[in-house]
Amino acid sequence: MKKRIAISDATGTKKNNNNNDKEKYRKSNQYLLPLRRPDENGNGYTVYPAFHLERKKIYAGISTLVDYLIAEKIIVIDGYAGLLWDDMKEKLADIIKSRHLKVHIHDTKDWYLPEEEINNMITPYLGEKDAVWGKKCDKKLADFFDKGKIARCRPVSGADVNIVMGVGAALASWNAPIVYLEISKNELQYRMRAGTTTNLGCGAAEEPSQMYKRSYFADWVVLNNHKKDILDKITVVADCQRIETDKITWMYMYDLQLALQAMSKNVFRVRPWFEPGAWGGQWIKENIKNINQDEVNYAWSFELITPENGLLIESDGLLLEVSFDFLMFLHKQAILGKKFAEKFGDEFPIRFDFLDTIRGGNLSIQCHPSVHYINEHFGETFTQDETYYILDADDGASVYLGFQENIDPASFRKDLERSKDENTPLEVTKYIQCHQAKKHDLFLIPNGTVHSAGAGNLVLEISATPYIYTFKMYDWLRLDLNGKPRPINIAHAYNNLDFSRKGKKVKEELISKPYVLDSGDDWQKIHLPTHREHFYDVHRYEFKDSLQISTDGSCHILMLVEGTSVSVKTKNGFHRQFHYAETFVIPAAAESYILINDSTKEAKIVKAFLKG
Repeated sequence: MKKRIAISDATGTKKNNNNNDKEKYRKSNQYLLPLRRPDENGNGYTVYPAFHLERKKIYAGISTLVDYLIAEKIIVIDGYAGLLWDDMKEKLADIIKSRHLKVHIHDTKDWYLPEEEINNMITPYLGEKDAVWGKKCDKKLADFFDKGKIARCRPVSGADVNIVMGVGAALASWNAPIVYLEISKNELQYRMRAGTTTNLGCGAAEEPSQMYKRSYFADWVVLNNHKKDILDKITVVADCQRIETDKITWMYMYDLQLALQAMSKNVFRVRPWFEPGAWGGQWIKENIKNINQDEVNYAWSFELITPENGLLIESDGLLLEVSFDFLMFLHKQAILGKKFAEKFGDEFPIRFDFLDTIRGGNLSIQCHPSVHYINEHFGETFTQDETYYILDADDGASVYLGFQENIDPASFRKDLERSKDENTPLEVTKYIQCHQAKKHDLFLIPNGTVHSAGAGNLVLEISATPYIYTFKMYDWLRLDLNGKPRPINIAHAYNNLDFSRKGKKVKEELISKPYVLDSGDDWQKIHLPTHREHFYDVHRYEFKDSLQISTDGSCHILMLVEGTSVSVKTKNGFHRQFHYAETFVIPAAAESYILINDSTKEAKIVKAFLKG
């Protein structure tokens, strides 16, 4: 660990303007992460859940970071794609020069191979131009650069401060501290939509959907692997999602490691984020108060989709966000348990998200790929097995699930193709069963199962982590929010559909049948069995007072699905309160915890965990 240096207090008192809709660098109605944690007391669900640290662990403003750079004299500034690197470089140089010091900055963008060469290298991983999916890239970040230029990048004599700066800066192998600049995945995507960022080595922005596809299958893969490779050399982490340089927050890696270590043995929430959609509803808007109420709807809440959610750290009210993979790189065994860490490695295997169709529309008729198919075609190690837990529902709400007994695959495909080609409606229930959906029902959707959530549901989707492999067959003839047709993927679907999931078998095998597993005077533990193909299972605790639970060597993902709030006390003495509809994680290393009902009414908590 490098020595700490005295940092000037430049946290700023200017009010953060969260209404960034008109900012040119991002395209979103969602609020930018505030510099300081807002007071959300009394609003229930917390939009900015942060892990609290003692005072003076987070610093604000680029000037305070410059204090550190000057003290070190030779420094490496590495970081993620999507950052406004040129602006950062210019601002750093100006501040250092204003202190009457000479600075030399090497820029890693000068190392890139010719764009055509990079495109030729990446193209095999991206599928066809109009394809929705590609295949996970197995290249290294160094493969994007001219290795000779990297080797020639050395500190120059005569400069008071030498910096190598940009994506991949650590590849220069300077004997110097590494400052790592972070950006949250949601903000990165908002910048893609605004055209203010490009993919690695690209000179211009493309269509946002194409940039996202390349990011998911290539850029993010190599950048995440690079981050893992240099993790033990990072000395400072900075959160650069706020464009104003006085609102950059940063902390020493040593303090971040202590925070992540505490998380790995106790309890935590990730920062959720929210997106509108063609079928989106109104439940999220009406029940989660601190998000933009001017949005047309909210289709999704990313409650726990770890490739895209971040972790918030707070000290003195200042907020800093890091990607979830920091936690998994350092503490995967503590999080998942030894047995499951050996199976899933750095990947967190379970996700929680909301699908809101209350006063919205039906989801598309869809299915997800088999384990073999997702591995062979897309490079994923496990597939998108799902369940729908009904958190809330209007009268008459339904879920489409499984085929009718008399399903004829050829006729079904013929009608799907006709609907796609001629823009004509499909008689959905001629082929697919429609089931009544009530609060606390659990529908089972192993890969290959035809399904859709009907209008009028607030679905808690408890699923395996892969989250983009939805093969849509029919989408009710609607357009997306930009007025464009949504992709239909009948061929992919037909390579995966299980037509044996039909008739009586659907109700017998695909609708969970809860039963009491254990009980006491004022509590019961209910098992909601999942399908044999699901690698995770679901319990629900119903209790009036408190309940002690053992992790049994597995990670628990929980949500309060009925009640006002609960408190969690871990074996280590850590205490945290959670509100209705908030997702929280108890790592395997917590060993045991106590759930305390903060209300006089019965609380109900859903728990997902990995099967033994």
